[in-house]
This record gives sequence, C-alpha cells and structure tokens, in this order.
Amino acid sequence: MGLAGSVRARRDELAANLRTVRERIAAACAAAGRDPAEVTLVAVTKTFPASDVRLLAGLGVADVGENRDQEAAAKAAECADLPLTWHFVGQLQTNKARSVAGYADVVHSVDRTRLVTALSSAAVRAGRTLRCLVQVSLDERPGRGGAAPSEVPELADLIAASDGLELGGVMAVAPLGADPAPAFARLAGVAERLRAAHPSATVISAGMSGDLEQAVACGATHVRIGTALLGGRGAIVR
Repeated sequence: MGLAGSVRARRDELAANLRTVRERIAAACAAAGRDPAEVTLVAVTKTFPASDVRLLAGLGVADVGENRDQEAAAKAAECADLPLTWHFVGQLQTNKARSVAGYADVVHSVDRTRLVTALSSAAVRAGRTLRCLVQVSLDERPGRGGAAPSEVPELADLIAASDGLELGGVMAVAPLGADPAPAFARLAGVAERLRAAHPSATVISAGMSGDLEQAVACGATHVRIGTALLGGRGAIVR
C-alpha cells in the first residue's frame, strides 16, 4: 500500500471510530434526557502523530487533547494552521506552565495554588487567556493529581481573580478499579456548588473511552476520548 493508500485507510479507520463514539455519546444523552450538542468530544491524541490530528480535523473534530507538554507543543506548532481548540489534560508541573500557556486554550488539570500563579504569569506574558478547570480528586490517590473537593472553592476563587485566566469549571478522572458512576455523581455535586459561586463555570470534564456513558449521565459537558477514537496506544508506531 502506497502512502496515499495508507493515509486513506487511516482516515477511514478514524472516521468509523468517530462515528461509533458520536453514536455512543448520542445514546448516552438520549438515556439521560440531554441534547448531544451539550457534550464536547475532546480527541486525546497522545502518542499519535500530527497527521492523525489533521485527519480528525478534516472529519470535523475541533477539540484536541494532549497530556505531555513536549509532545503537545510540537504537535500544536505543526497544526497551527488548523482551527482547533487545544486542551492540556495531563498533570502539569509549574515549570511547564510557560510552554503550555503558549498553545493551550484550556487547561484541565489545575489542582494547586502554585500552578494557578504560574499559569497566570505565563498567560499574561504570552498575551493570552487560558480557560482553567479545577481538577478534583475522586479517589484520594495523590499520585494521580487533583485537589480534594474541600479545596475546590479556594482554588476556583483564585483562578477567577487571576489575570490571564478564566474559570471554566471542573475536571476529574474516575477512580481505578471502581464503578465510575458514584464518583462522577460526587463530581456533579462539586460542580453544582462551584456554579453557585461562579455561574459561568459550567464545564464538567469527565469520562474517557471506557466510562463516557456514566459521565454523560452525571452531567459531563466534555468527554476526553483517546483509545476508542485512535486505537490502542502501542498499536501504531510512526
């Protein structure tokens, strides 16, 4: 198969996967009595090449997520001509804030005051506005990132008051090896309390390839889909 043939085959594969994921989102919304237009699909393209981002953009995907700065910065630069919203969804070290502020539109993983401060000064320096989500820990495993639910109001207030930042809402990752539904229901409660203080902070980023249905049932506005869209992480080496 020549290069053009392999590109066409990959495009067909991504198109089929995208159809399936959109059907799952539509079915989950129907079951929850929600409008599918309320749910944004963020294609998480980590470990996959910029050529896949281009193919997805051609298929109508407008939101792309990355979780490692080095890979994300290079990919965003390579795809700078595309009308995409870039989401940084991984754990973020403060020393990477300046780089991330240069290309990310939304940062999903804000979980401590030092990171808010670093992102604010980086955004101001870059002349950009970053939409920030407070990452909420649902399983109290410190290695996975996230602020305790009790810490969310203070972090949210700080984001809202910081130059160059805009408070978007909350994000969480389901606990490992447990039913995600109760955890996502807890997240919905945290989000509701946050909106009482900050009515415009409407984003709930929750749900991945294996649990998007439970997330949509609990009010997720953004689902972060990698494997179901692009395939297994080790499957494609380029």
